[in-house]
Amino acid sequence: MENNHDHIKLTSAELSYLWNTYLADSMSVCVFKYFLEHIEDNQIKVLVSHALDVSQQHIEMIHGIFSDEDIEVPVGFTEKDVNLKAKRLFSDVFYLKYMKHMSNGGLAIYGRILQHIYRKDIRAFFSKCITSTMELYNEVTQVMLEKGLDTRPPTIPYPQKNEFIHKQSFVLELLGKREALTGEEVNQLHFNIQTNQLGSGLGTAFSQVTSSNKVRNYFLRGKDIALKHIKVFSDYLENNSLPIPMSFDHHVTESIEAPFSDKLMMFHFSLMIYSGITNYGAAIAASRRSDLVVDYSRLTTENLKFAEDGVNIMIENEWMEQPPLAIARKNKAKD
Repeated sequence: MENNHDHIKLTSAELSYLWNTYLADSMSVCVFKYFLEHIEDNQIKVLVSHALDVSQQHIEMIHGIFSDEDIEVPVGFTEKDVNLKAKRLFSDVFYLKYMKHMSNGGLAIYGRILQHIYRKDIRAFFSKCITSTMELYNEVTQVMLEKGLDTRPPTIPYPQKNEFIHKQSFVLELLGKREALTGEEVNQLHFNIQTNQLGSGLGTAFSQVTSSNKVRNYFLRGKDIALKHIKVFSDYLENNSLPIPMSFDHHVTESIEAPFSDKLMMFHFSLMIYSGITNYGAAIAASRRSDLVVDYSRLTTENLKFAEDGVNIMIENEWMEQPPLAIARKNKAKD
């Protein structure tokens, strides 16, 4: 990438987002390379190849930016973190659902990132990230629909007349007083069930193949949390006679041979947890029922505690790279 910005330093946001994106995409390269070793469905293989190409392009572009700026490139994840000869751990269907959710998350993340970017070349990079991720998302969604594998959010009745809310209780009702869910509330419940199902599936798979009892227990705890959250959200839909997305834990094989390092799997799980926390924040903003807000809030607290425990495991094992930091002025003054 041509650099015409020697006089303009990267902002804290630009540096941090590039750094985090490099880590995430280096992880994705390892994951997608492993996926490609076992895929039987040609349509899915083309999509995974596309996803791999996108992640590799991101890495190359960030590496070029960091080199131009004389910034140390993160270690990230390399061929040491993936065993391409490991037995199949996931079905082709799991690969497809995985890409759907990861591209969905990428769209949300890149959209938030771009709001904080000022330098022209960095804006161009993250704009390209959004475009390429959008293309992948649309391709994956189309294939899932064609194969009958995508789960659409439930339908609700079309409004037949214009109505205005006359009671404040619509928003500030006592817990559970308003039975009917809004369309936004239904969508958020449906979406968060699906993301937790992915978390449960990865928890199942990773717990089978890790060599560390401590890490295994962490993944199993994550699976239990995901299943509990699914139950909470499913109850809301069931009480409104709305369908619940099907689990896909059964798309994890019985293999106990690790395709990924514990470092990579812990990092991946950490990304999922923080993505879930962000999703719950969006759900709170979209909810008008106080019982929903209370549930999302308490489940967010549980996820934050779980995430903290994961960070401690990563630090103990020296798996966590230190992100770019501002100057600690107080400490400098003491020197």
